[in-house]
Amino acid sequence: MAKFRSSYVCQNCGAITQRWQGKCESCGEWNTIIEEAAALGVGGAAARRGAAGRPFPLEDLAGAARPEPRLITGLAELDRVAGGGFVPGSTTLIGGEPGIGKSTLLIQACAAVARSGGRVVYVSGEESTAQVRLRAARLGLADAPVQLAAHTFVEDIVATLGSGDAPKFVVIDSIQTMWSDAIESAPGTVSQVRGSAQALIRFAKASGTALLIVGHVTKDGQIAGPRVVEHMVDAVFSFEGDGAHAFRLLRAAKNRFGATDEVGVFEMTGGGLDEVPNPSALFLADRDGAANPGAAVFAGVEGARPLLVEIQALVAPTTLGTPRRAVVGWEPSRLAMVLAVLEAHGGMKLGQYDVYLNVAGGLRIMEPAADLAAAAALISSLTGASLPRDAVYFGEIALSGSVRAVAHPGLRLKEAAKLGFAKAFAPPLPRADGEGANIAVQPIGTVATLVALIASSAVETRAARAGAPARSGVTN
Repeated sequence: MAKFRSSYVCQNCGAITQRWQGKCESCGEWNTIIEEAAALGVGGAAARRGAAGRPFPLEDLAGAARPEPRLITGLAELDRVAGGGFVPGSTTLIGGEPGIGKSTLLIQACAAVARSGGRVVYVSGEESTAQVRLRAARLGLADAPVQLAAHTFVEDIVATLGSGDAPKFVVIDSIQTMWSDAIESAPGTVSQVRGSAQALIRFAKASGTALLIVGHVTKDGQIAGPRVVEHMVDAVFSFEGDGAHAFRLLRAAKNRFGATDEVGVFEMTGGGLDEVPNPSALFLADRDGAANPGAAVFAGVEGARPLLVEIQALVAPTTLGTPRRAVVGWEPSRLAMVLAVLEAHGGMKLGQYDVYLNVAGGLRIMEPAADLAAAAALISSLTGASLPRDAVYFGEIALSGSVRAVAHPGLRLKEAAKLGFAKAFAPPLPRADGEGANIAVQPIGTVATLVALIASSAVETRAARAGAPARSGVTN
């Protein structure tokens, strides 16, 4: 009979210790260490002797490369993030906040694949089959030939999937509910999650099934469980969105068969998730008719897709000893850097003002090319000058006050011209980057140049209206 010895495993990072402690020394989280049993001794895994190995042939790097076949789901935004479709035998881990729409997206994908032919299986460990059917009926997918199951025992799931024809597409919702009796720990623990994922991945590799696994997320937005699961799978997707907005973004944090900088855009409606082929027009659809101070349109790029979004800023006098800095949809550290550069090199006096910055539509911007648009919105709000409604902004601001070039300027300009914008404020561009785009480019070499342009516009506007001097806040 096997002897069991306890070990203590962190449920957040998977670190193993020999005794219980309140704080994990690896990840710094509190109350995440749980006792788990490991089989050792006679009959245990550590006592088994492996078979003698056999040599296998090796290949050269110069061998012929053939493209991997792809399973097209029919959802263009999902296929885009996956790299053009899912590779048979691959395993994808998808995570997102509760209620964000993961199950809705996956049942729509299952229905699309099932209607194109092939066996599709949806295994739910959190909902009953009746609940899944209700969702499918609400989405108008009740007639799709998708096979359902509400089960959590991994050995039974693998045996069921292996009976009959091999499935083309399998969804496991979610991996935290799966368990195996070969592991002496409760469902949801690190050992159970790791062992269950390994069994499912082994089946997918052997059968050629495209496997999608749903994972819970922590309060920080990271996929819960041991990071070793993210290393075992072929792709890791993150389904993001704000409950106050209808937009949902699908990003790839890891993809062995495609790029990791692609993004898929969906809109949550009463009939499920609708694909958004032109997200720029959707994000700019709610712009006010009149030009207001503090609003600038940023011409960004997500993967290979240009994306235009409005950045809004509000600079207001503070009543506190320490001015407030609040930002939504952008990195707070980059806002602090832009404010410091505006003070040091642009002559802006922001120490007595609260600063609020928001990316409209619930989008989260990751690239530093948004520095110039954010700076323009901040200057516009402080001076009271409205920025041109037909202008876009992009460029990275350096600590020296200069505006540096960014990637894909031609792609940004063409997207802006397609949506009716006539002018772009950007760092100096080579002529080749601006060819093919019917839009005028105003080069901005330094932050001081941008401040001067917007401040002079504010002075002219106020002089034309009332003849009063501009609000103090920009120094010469």
